[in-house]
Amino acid sequence: MINTLYLPEIREMLQTQNGAELKEFCEALHPAATADFMEGLTADETWGVLVHASPETQSEIFNYFDHGKQLEIITTQDRTAIAQLLVSFALDDRVDLLNELSPELSQELLDLMPADARRETQRIQAYEEGTAGAVMTTEVAKLSESISVREAFVHLQQQSHELETIYYIYVVDDSDHLRGVLSARDLISALARPDRLLSEIMETEPITVDVSDDQEEVLKKVAYYDLLAIPVVDPQHRMLGIITHDDVIDVALEEAAEDAHKIAGVAPLENSYLRTGLMSLCWRRAVWLAPLFFAAMLTAKAIKIFEEPLEATPWLYLFLPLVISSGGNSGNQSATLVITGLTKGDIGPLDWLRVVGREFAMGLMLGTILALVYLPVARLIEPSIDTWQALSVVPATLLLVVCCGTLFGSILPLIFHRMGQDPALMSNPFVAGIIDIVGIVVYVGVAMLLLGSGS
Repeated sequence: MINTLYLPEIREMLQTQNGAELKEFCEALHPAATADFMEGLTADETWGVLVHASPETQSEIFNYFDHGKQLEIITTQDRTAIAQLLVSFALDDRVDLLNELSPELSQELLDLMPADARRETQRIQAYEEGTAGAVMTTEVAKLSESISVREAFVHLQQQSHELETIYYIYVVDDSDHLRGVLSARDLISALARPDRLLSEIMETEPITVDVSDDQEEVLKKVAYYDLLAIPVVDPQHRMLGIITHDDVIDVALEEAAEDAHKIAGVAPLENSYLRTGLMSLCWRRAVWLAPLFFAAMLTAKAIKIFEEPLEATPWLYLFLPLVISSGGNSGNQSATLVITGLTKGDIGPLDWLRVVGREFAMGLMLGTILALVYLPVARLIEPSIDTWQALSVVPATLLLVVCCGTLFGSILPLIFHRMGQDPALMSNPFVAGIIDIVGIVVYVGVAMLLLGSGS
């Protein structure tokens, strides 16, 4: 939502070129609040305000703009000034923004950066998207294992202006191999004996991630070990950088949104919903609607095949949607729970039988509950259900179909996961299609068994 409270005053300051007041506006509030008040300005107006802020404040405010506004400013304003702005960003944030631009514009901005900033940026860009290397920052508190506690404070003071954070101090040898880690608290506590070497007080088995690890694995490790940052190493265990908790939160939000889209049968969006073009949005939804539509056509064919027994007992049509939806809903519930368990690492390769057994038992329990709910209201809906055989058709079908739903819903994600496919993307459409057809076959089969083949 755009906050319009200060827009007239900001525009008046711009028109009168009141640099002193614009600078005060940028510096007086928290950068998030400043960005919020500027949200209704055009890209040109926004940049006209930002140029009056110090480089540090400028980058802080810019980071709070929504992604679309950031890209609009970058693509429309002076290239040299934008390159200088990007250099002031944390390395991982700089890389993220450059990767959103066209290759031509990205290269143009890189060419305008100082050589060291350009090299660091290109090194991170070389890592595959979605890996630890692509989201790490190289601005890390890194000290030699051979220095003392007293010397460590001197080195940290010299490095502090270049560091994104100092939650942990990483201890390396002369070849940059990670040897250990210290928290800031540990280092302060060690001041009681300032001549001790870092190698004597460090934790020697730090939790690390490999530079090629998937960012989802990074998320799991940070959450499991409750870390504020995690070091990234190469196969030789050389220290390359760290991934901080704010970047992990971004990964978690990205993965959650991606999984939600997949479970709903929508190819994940690259941009926000409102900034995704209609044609792109249409295509991403149609890709999965088409197979679901085909599955629905097979369902219609199944109804056609069993048209005769269904027409012989017309009230069977009344409860057909109930049977199909109960099986599909229970299947989707199971699929979602199993997919979540696989994603979080709660379900492993050795848990298959246990998962399937639990879901089969759950199918029996849920089917029984739905059958008991149906029995008291069946005759209110259809008075012609006047025999125990007729009254038993839907409850028996519900029990079987819900069991099938929970079984398919649990087995399919496990199969796709074993095949190396994304279970979130593949499972739900298959569950929906299979259970619809199975539901019709089981429903008619139970009806013919209980009511007679001539039903």
